[in-house]
Order: sequence, then structure tokens, then C-alpha cells
Amino acid sequence: MDVWSDLMVPEILGTGILTLLGGGVVANNILPKNKGFGGGWLMINFGWGIAVFAGVYVSFKSGAYINPAVVLGTWASGADEFAPGIPVTAANGFYYVVAEMAGAAIGALLVFLAYKKHYDEDADPATKLGTFSTGPELRSYGWNLVTEVIATFVLVFVILSFGNSPVDLGPLAVALLVVGIGASIGGPTGYAINPARDLGPRIAHALLPIRGKGTSDWAYSWVPVIGPFAGGALGGLLAAAVA
Repeated sequence: MDVWSDLMVPEILGTGILTLLGGGVVANNILPKNKGFGGGWLMINFGWGIAVFAGVYVSFKSGAYINPAVVLGTWASGADEFAPGIPVTAANGFYYVVAEMAGAAIGALLVFLAYKKHYDEDADPATKLGTFSTGPELRSYGWNLVTEVIATFVLVFVILSFGNSPVDLGPLAVALLVVGIGASIGGPTGYAINPARDLGPRIAHALLPIRGKGTSDWAYSWVPVIGPFAGGALGGLLAAAVA
């Protein structure tokens, strides 16, 4: 196995596409003077589902994880390999996370470039941050954490359960699952369900020269990291228990 070509490059590309299309649909929906402005929550849900669909196909070579919580859940499930020829080890898990973080930051940069003129328009700083990372509608760190744990538990447990199904829907199944999670339990926090998807773009937001961007809300940033990791681990453990 070549770590760079077999693992890191696919995960960088897949997570980059995920974040570009996912962050892009949010930008189209909430930034001023966009043709998709005000498209609504379901537009965002389906946009993220399609983003996952594309990202999974792009990263097939590495097992199409594009999410550190799924990496941890797979490890917790007792699997021997992340993908054919890629054993489950601490080193490989670290490579997955690094690649996914890098890909997410690159995807966020591409969203910024695509919507640069719209970021230059007057808008609430929280709106601009919302195109990069998640934030709660009602801020309560403990309950926001619970929401992210539950949502990511569903994501990882169901993904691992797909492997026991005789019907192979491939990336479509994961895409529809993400749409369903967003439509059902995504409202309180914006359903990060992916530490890289939130933290990578949040770092990009902090570094990019965005007009009137305000803060990157670091006080909240731990919730969409710790919550998905905890939910992913729980999902993996339950998947192993019922297998």
C-alpha cells in the first residue's frame, strides 16, 4: 500500500468535493444576491446529500470515508481493514484524519473563490461563517453536543449496517441517509456529523481575507468535533454488537 496515492490523495479529493458542493449549496442559499437565495432547508439537505454522493465516488480507492467519525466508527466496530489493502492501524487512522481535514479546508477555499463577490456584499458575519461551518439555532453546548452525538451515531451505525444488506446501492444509500439526517434531526445544530467538514472550513474562515467576516466562533468549535467522534464510536460499537 502506498499511503499517499492509495489513502491520502483519494480522501483529500473526496472530502474536498464534499465540502465544495456542500458549502456551495449553503452559500447559494444564504449569501446575498444569489440565484438560489432563500431556497430553504431542504435545498441544503439535498445539496449536502449530493455532495456526499460525489465525494464517495471520488474517494472510492481509500474506502470513501471522507469523515473522521466514520473512520473511528469503523475502528470501533472491530474491522480489520479500512479498505482492501489498508489495515486498521493508528497510523492509518491518523493519515485519514489529516487528509480529510486538508480536503475540507481546500473545499472551503474553493467555495470562497466561487462566491467571492457575494462575500464582498454586506451580510451578517454569522451568515458568512455559516457557509463554512455549523452553528446552533439555540446555543446550549450540552444539548448541542447531544444532538451531534445522536445524528452522527445514526450516520455511522446505518452506514456500517449497509454492509450487512444484500442490496448494494453504493453511494446513493449514504447520500439519502445524509438527506434524511438533515431533514429530521439537523435543525438544532446544522448537523456537522463530520469533524473535518466543520473544523477544516472553520480554520479556512479564520485565515481567509473575507470582508466583514467577524469571528470564527471558536467557543462552539469543539461541539461539532467531539460530538461526531463520540457518536461515530458509539455507532461502531453497536454495529459490532449486533453484527
